[in-house]
Amino acid sequence: MIKQVIVVEGKSDIARVGMAVDADMIATGGFALTKKTVEKIRYAYEKRGIIILTDPDGPGERIRQRLSRLFPKALHAFVPKSEASTADDVGIEDASPEAIRKALSTLRILYQEDSGLFSSSDLFAAGLSGEADSSEKRARVGAALGIGYGNAKQFVKRLNHYGITREEWDRALQMCREDG
Repeated sequence: MIKQVIVVEGKSDIARVGMAVDADMIATGGFALTKKTVEKIRYAYEKRGIIILTDPDGPGERIRQRLSRLFPKALHAFVPKSEASTADDVGIEDASPEAIRKALSTLRILYQEDSGLFSSSDLFAAGLSGEADSSEKRARVGAALGIGYGNAKQFVKRLNHYGITREEWDRALQMCREDG
């Protein structure tokens, strides 16, 4: 059983995550968090800690950002969009139990201070910006690092705010090169 409470967007997400792991969960009900839901999350945050696991899409990212402001020491798990998509939908409810377990095995905390370790030149040198397939490469490296996808600017911010080390960066790049 996972000690922390997993915060997801909806009831379908709860059902899917429940197929993958034994954990308590709270659904946000979307971006319009009610006061009652925020209080439930706050109680879990203070007593057991929370893991934010939102959909890998725009609305999911906005919910993650809002929850991060409210609960700055929350842990974050990311399921890559490629592993949480069907032909007409993107969401945790579309992820396989294996993809969810993998995301929950690579938890990150969002640091309020920028480490300054990475810059856009690091992305350019690694082919993660400025090339036709850079977006695809960022998605693979983001999945390997457990920080999700972002455009080049967002990706640098995630590298610097999720505590990624140079060693982790090098390993993720090497792994993605080996995978094609």
